[in-house]
Amino acid sequence: MSRHQGPKETHIQHSADDLLGGERIDSLTAVMGDLGDRWSLLVLREAFFGVRRFVDFQRNLGISRTQLSTQLTELVDRDILTRQRYQTRPERHEYRLTDKGLDLFTVIVALLHWGDRWLLDKPLLRLEHHECGGPVEVELRCSKCNEPVDARTTRYRKASRQRRPKR
Repeated sequence: MSRHQGPKETHIQHSADDLLGGERIDSLTAVMGDLGDRWSLLVLREAFFGVRRFVDFQRNLGISRTQLSTQLTELVDRDILTRQRYQTRPERHEYRLTDKGLDLFTVIVALLHWGDRWLLDKPLLRLEHHECGGPVEVELRCSKCNEPVDARTTRYRKASRQRRPKR
């Protein structure tokens, strides 16, 4: 049994087909195409911890060299990480988050908070603000009235124009 009560049943006003017109390329589909496997998320977590070098990613994650090389290459190809040479002999690189990668911070923190709440009895990490040491929380707010929102207080509407994934 979970430690917290879940939200009350949410009334869904539209199906995805109603809103997308049968077109299945929405933002979540596109994101999962880029980040759909657990290793990508774990590599990103390490990058947010400040890990930059291949050997450190491998040590921290316990991932094979081949799998890590594939993950890093894919994240670089997707402009989420950038690869920068820091040594020429032997040639070695470090990986840094791009602006696109840095924008995933809220997503990673939200997943950490969700895991803390629903999957772990005792969370191993606590994210703190540098300036005051206070705990960091993720909160969704309406950009018009600034009120907090959740699944019960929002709805989907079809966007004014169709969008295609950027590559």
